[in-house]
Amino acid sequence: MSLLIIVPSVLNGQSEKAIVKKYLTELPKASVPTKLQKYRMTAVYTNRDLYGNFTGKQKVTGDYTRGLENGFVTWNNIYIAGSNSFSEPFPAGTNQAYMENLKYVPSSKTLEADFFKDFPSTPEAVFAKNLVWDMMAIEEFAWDYTDSLKLNVNYTIPDIKGEFSMADIGTYTHTKIQVCWIGISYKNGEMCAVIDFRAIDNKIEMSMDAIKTKGTEQYWGTVWISFKDKLIESAEMYGGTIQEIEVKGMKDKFLIKTIRELEVNKIQ
Repeated sequence: MSLLIIVPSVLNGQSEKAIVKKYLTELPKASVPTKLQKYRMTAVYTNRDLYGNFTGKQKVTGDYTRGLENGFVTWNNIYIAGSNSFSEPFPAGTNQAYMENLKYVPSSKTLEADFFKDFPSTPEAVFAKNLVWDMMAIEEFAWDYTDSLKLNVNYTIPDIKGEFSMADIGTYTHTKIQVCWIGISYKNGEMCAVIDFRAIDNKIEMSMDAIKTKGTEQYWGTVWISFKDKLIESAEMYGGTIQEIEVKGMKDKFLIKTIRELEVNKIQ
């Protein structure tokens, strides 16, 4: 009985150059894909005081479908759960019926108050709005700057317009957003470009019926994009805010630190 051993060959100079030329010289020009694709977005918000003491957590999940006719996307199965225990799992949560089958073409109109006219004016609804805004940001980082990105070179997005209104619940101000193509990887059976993004020292201010906040935020993350069909294979985003909170009926303001951990995964 003979034993056959296959030893992977080491790349020679010629094949190494071919791989670099094919995958690492420039990104494929990423027009927005039209293929139908469904994703599950999960965002966990963990709240602490300035001394690191846990004060509560929220979990937001939603199913996002893109590639519908005429560029439309839609949201379904949005749940928000909360817990005052750091170690225990989240409960099932409450379905956000007002967001079921929310259908639109991604654009700056999602920053207008009228876009969310059917949403309740509660602090919890801000988490649902964040699903819309975060997914649009991730898709922008994935597709809008491929012509400008060079391997391992930070690209600063020009004309970020500084302060903008968040659907009449407050304002958000970017100071600088950077995007960087950091290499290639393999995800969901697909060769992918890996793109990092970061936005530091942003200002946020919100005013609602029962609560007002003012503070700073920074966020960063990674997107994996298929070389074959330009679809997002996966994405993750992390963020941190420090805010001064004023709650109606409470005498004193207080400070809170919130860590956000977000994942986008294909479900179909």
